[in-house]
Amino acid sequence: MSAPGTRTDPEITPLPAPELLTETAPGTLRHSFRALRHRNYQLFIGGQIVSLSGTWMQTVAQSWLVYRLTHSELLLGTAWFCSQVAVFALGPLGGLAADRFSRHRLVVLTQTFMMLQAFVLAALTLSGRVQVWHILALSVVLGAINAFDIPGRQSLLIQMTSKDDLLSAISLNSAVFNAARGVGPGIAGVLVAALGEGVCFLLNGLSFLAVIGGLLAMRLPPFERRAQDSPWRHLVDGLRYAWGHATVRRMLATLGSTTLASTPVLVLAPFFADQIFHRGSQGLGFLMAAMGVGAVVGTLGLARRTQVSGLSQVIAYSGLLLGTSALAFAASPSFYLSLAIMLSTGYSWMRQLASANTTIQTMIPDEYRGRIMALYSMCVVGLAPFGSLAAGALAGRFGARSAVAGGGLLALISAAAFRWSLRRNRGVS
Repeated sequence: MSAPGTRTDPEITPLPAPELLTETAPGTLRHSFRALRHRNYQLFIGGQIVSLSGTWMQTVAQSWLVYRLTHSELLLGTAWFCSQVAVFALGPLGGLAADRFSRHRLVVLTQTFMMLQAFVLAALTLSGRVQVWHILALSVVLGAINAFDIPGRQSLLIQMTSKDDLLSAISLNSAVFNAARGVGPGIAGVLVAALGEGVCFLLNGLSFLAVIGGLLAMRLPPFERRAQDSPWRHLVDGLRYAWGHATVRRMLATLGSTTLASTPVLVLAPFFADQIFHRGSQGLGFLMAAMGVGAVVGTLGLARRTQVSGLSQVIAYSGLLLGTSALAFAASPSFYLSLAIMLSTGYSWMRQLASANTTIQTMIPDEYRGRIMALYSMCVVGLAPFGSLAAGALAGRFGARSAVAGGGLLALISAAAFRWSLRRNRGVS
């Protein structure tokens, strides 16, 4: 691998392990948690456990609040669009900041701003003054913060652990994210029914104290400025690197397609829970929790791997399973069958994301990490709002089931194309 600060043409001088297609045996269960031997990562993941539960509580409560105020599938999609479109628009700036400034300080700032956003939303809701435009405007603010938080946080993982433990760190982080998806929505469903959405927003704001405290307690090496050229040239250099690296380019394209394909399930979950299965906010919480449980199982299994070999195959087959799950969810006649399908959806989706994240991060020099992870966040999060609008519009015209089925077909096509590209470039049968 090129040393930090050394620029290479990845098409002429490939970095090691660009595809790593041979399978290796998984390690013991102890290997799943090897990233926890690092004190800084212990502090980070402890704060994440608390904070992400609050984040998922707010996500579910906000979806339900929009639905309760409007009963509009289109506005459900619009709310998701507003919360994530800034990640797409401002993502390159977030990546630039992560490569030019202290990633640790950047994440402390973004987490603090997220806490303030949650408190403002809680105050408006608890006072009974909240309107749909308030929710949409605050969603835009949250998206702008995330545009800087995601590349900073993803790039910080390797500084908290090591390259050898990166797969474990990313997989455990995904597992915690989805364990929170299992806990947060279930709590939110109960609290919304009993006390209203504002309580969920307030608890989310308080939950950020845990992750901010953990970040401030870390002991990291002093930050050293590496970038010498202008911000514009630095930005263009990162984009040129990503485009010139065939493996990175191919994986980002696959992740972008998967994001568009999977968004209808998330955006239209309130409609399925209430109008199709007649389960209300608690039904929504259970559906999202099932998805989280499946994702935890998938990512913990991934964390047991002792090497990154074979992750490209995991990406391909996870995409095929995700598309099949979406088609099954669209046709499901039963709430309980849909719960089982959401397990499969979470399992396949998060295995694909964690595999792609690890593969990309192990092959790029650290000097490009923030900018490449910004592109990753644009594909995984930033494209979601466009899928949200499309899902809402398609559901309004053709029905929610048809919109989800369309996403399933797109996921299958994307995974098949990625698998074909692996065979073409590596001769894998």
